[in-house]
Amino acid sequence: MKNVTDSFVSLGHWPSAGSFGFNTDILATNPINLSVVIGVLIFFGKGVLSDLLDNRKQRILNTIRNSEELRGRAVEQLEKAQARLRKVEMEADQFRVNGYSEIEREKFNLINSTSKTLEQLENYKNETIQFEQQRAINQVRQRIFQQALQGALGTLNSCLNNELHLRTINANIGMFGAMKEITD
Repeated sequence: MKNVTDSFVSLGHWPSAGSFGFNTDILATNPINLSVVIGVLIFFGKGVLSDLLDNRKQRILNTIRNSEELRGRAVEQLEKAQARLRKVEMEADQFRVNGYSEIEREKFNLINSTSKTLEQLENYKNETIQFEQQRAINQVRQRIFQQALQGALGTLNSCLNNELHLRTINANIGMFGAMKEITD
């Protein structure tokens, strides 16, 4: 501390011989130089520093304001998206319920249709069986009738001679003639 006061006191004791020199005593000159530089910086830089800090403060406030606006818009979009999600989930549930009921309805219709088809096939099968039975019965009847007719013809041919044959034909012609007269 003594050096600092000595440096201020020694200001009046500079040699006045017209020489100019540098004080190389670092401890004595640095605090003075620093105080002068800091004083000049404070005096002249106060406005610049204040402007820089104000600009920085405005930029920070603008950034905060923009961030708040973006956050507000993001919250709004999130709420809209959540509302849309709820709506879509409700529609999906509705489709799911409708889909299940539609599936059950289609299943019921398919079962009914299949049952009707099976019933129709069963009826067709029974009709086919009846038709085939009737056809077989008719074929058997025809064969029996043909065999009986052949047997009767064989019996008649073996029993009839020409004379009996001619008398039977004449009797039949007479019967046809009598029937014709009755109908006229």
